[in-house]
Amino acid sequence: MKLYELKPAKGSTKKRKIVGRGIGSGHGIFSGRGCKGQKARSGYSRRPSFEGGRTPLYMQIPKKRGFKSLSDKYEIVNVLTLEKDFKDNDTIDKKVMFEVGLIKSAKRKVKILGDGDIKKKLNVVADYFSKSAKEKIEKAGGSIKIIEIVKKEKATDNKKNPVVKVQKIAKTSK
Repeated sequence: MKLYELKPAKGSTKKRKIVGRGIGSGHGIFSGRGCKGQKARSGYSRRPSFEGGRTPLYMQIPKKRGFKSLSDKYEIVNVLTLEKDFKDNDTIDKKVMFEVGLIKSAKRKVKILGDGDIKKKLNVVADYFSKSAKEKIEKAGGSIKIIEIVKKEKATDNKKNPVVKVQKIAKTSK
């Protein structure tokens, strides 16, 4: 074996990239960087959501038609309407209010407000009560139950799919 016969093992070396010679070297339309300008220079960067100076999509969405806020919306019921639609000693909850037509959805939270007077003895179950509504219902001899989310447990079947269990308990006051 002679020194000039020595060669590296097959696949251990690569041919070096020739830089800065001709059409594919960084200028022109064949370079992979387009033509001259900010994007063709080294060190160029911009945030991923940048849209060339126009109003970005995340700012346009609230202005579009049909936008719905993610915040909690309450179904509002006044004491006056409870007085009109129900009899003495009736128990009123979300399902009953929905059936009568006082609220649009039984899934949303319900808040009872104190607009108007009440003389009937009613048992009301809702998520929230205003101070005046609470006073008026209790003054008429009725009772109040507040629905609260008491405890959140996280039980997991596996790491990818956590399951959240929520318990609802009614808190009463007389």
